[in-house]
Amino acid sequence: MTDTVERIVIEGEGITVPLLVWRRFKRPMPGIVEQVFEMNQNLADLGLFLPVGTEVLMPIPTPRPAPIVEPVRLWGD
Repeated sequence: MTDTVERIVIEGEGITVPLLVWRRFKRPMPGIVEQVFEMNQNLADLGLFLPVGTEVLMPIPTPRPAPIVEPVRLWGD
């Protein structure tokens, strides 16, 4: 599922795990927040906002090739 892991250090206040994922990928990434909590077992114990200086391991998913979709023809040639 993931090929790489990136280490991120929290440098500001008011950062949550979902916000961290959004800032990293700039788009919805289903399942990544859950993976972050799985990779960082003690992260949930820190509270809603991550303390400054906290190191977080972030999974970086391997991009999948786009599926080839055949066009639907409504009328014949």
